[in-house]
Amino acid sequence: MRGIMAKGTPIRHNKRLVRMLRMFRHIRFADQPATYRRNRVELHPDGPHFFQALFSAIRLAEHHILAEYYLIRNDSTGSAFAAELADAHRRGVQVFLIYDYIGCVETPSAYFKNLARQGIKLVHFNVPSFRRGIHWFDKRDHRKMTVIDGRLAFLGGFNIGDEYAGLVSCPFKFRDVGLSITGSAVRELERIFSETWQMERDEPPRIPPGGEEPGARRPGRANVIIVSGGPHHRSSFIRSAFLAAITSASESVLIVTPYFVPGPRVIRSLLRAVRRGVRVRILLSAKSDVPLMRLMGRSYYSALLKEGIEICELERELLHAKVMLIDGERTVIGSANLDQRSFHRNFEINGIIDNGAFGRQIARMLDQDFRDSRAVTLEDHERRGKLSQLLEKMVTLVAWFL
Repeated sequence: MRGIMAKGTPIRHNKRLVRMLRMFRHIRFADQPATYRRNRVELHPDGPHFFQALFSAIRLAEHHILAEYYLIRNDSTGSAFAAELADAHRRGVQVFLIYDYIGCVETPSAYFKNLARQGIKLVHFNVPSFRRGIHWFDKRDHRKMTVIDGRLAFLGGFNIGDEYAGLVSCPFKFRDVGLSITGSAVRELERIFSETWQMERDEPPRIPPGGEEPGARRPGRANVIIVSGGPHHRSSFIRSAFLAAITSASESVLIVTPYFVPGPRVIRSLLRAVRRGVRVRILLSAKSDVPLMRLMGRSYYSALLKEGIEICELERELLHAKVMLIDGERTVIGSANLDQRSFHRNFEINGIIDNGAFGRQIARMLDQDFRDSRAVTLEDHERRGKLSQLLEKMVTLVAWFL
């Protein structure tokens, strides 16, 4: 039997099987997330593609729209989003919107009052209140998703604003990535939306029937796991999913994240991956809308570079995409950054897409981003000034709060 296995099974397959078994042992969710099979996934590689697809889908909605966003701006993109939701409601579509109170603190209240007047049902997440205790002031609904008729969903890093849609000049434009899912996984996103709505309103939203018909032909070939995380969970499901993905790698790990405060568990997992022969590449941002996060991320560089992990910094745009690609086949993509806030204090939503064709699309797209980036070398990094080194050490003292 051993001889037959050695002769008939590719080495790569054996390695992947071992890593997958290790991954399943590593996951410690309270309830094992379900794998939704045979979904169709479509990559939206930048803002123009994403918002064109999102607005087109809203125009075709028949029953209901569920939208949940951390940030909605009162700019051209935000105005177009509001107009599309209002038009949908006028033709009989039920529209439900959750927005983060702190994330939208700079958006005029008139924006949301106008939506409410036009019939959109609203929940402002986590309005400051002592009723929940002072620790809740630091919680955020960082999710970005839209669900249409229970059949089609949009996920990714895109908030609603011109900088995400590519309508501002390059120094202020965000590089982001999104996807859409058609199939059975969409129902899980509806369930998560309803759970959050009920958490704020003490009653579930009255969502009209829709969704995939029983016995309907499945639209695609992608297996999808939805990972939802939040401070109401006892442990970080988001971090567990990232750790499981890294542990399962047999050939390559590719990470794209704007905010990099991974903590010791993720760092150990990345170093173990390199030591077992996995190529690990990380794309971070050379510029940041949160300068302290850039300093914090760079404090990890020396330890990673010394072990052979490759680090690049994107310079042409502000990086906002959150993507992890494992062995060119399994993709983790959604709202969660590789940082402590996403692990422990934000409500986040990620999709794990197991599909080789989608993985190859992701790889081609990110290959261009890496080519447009500057490679960080250990020699160059250790030549940085004493002031930078001091600031990095100081900022590690407040890493938990970033």
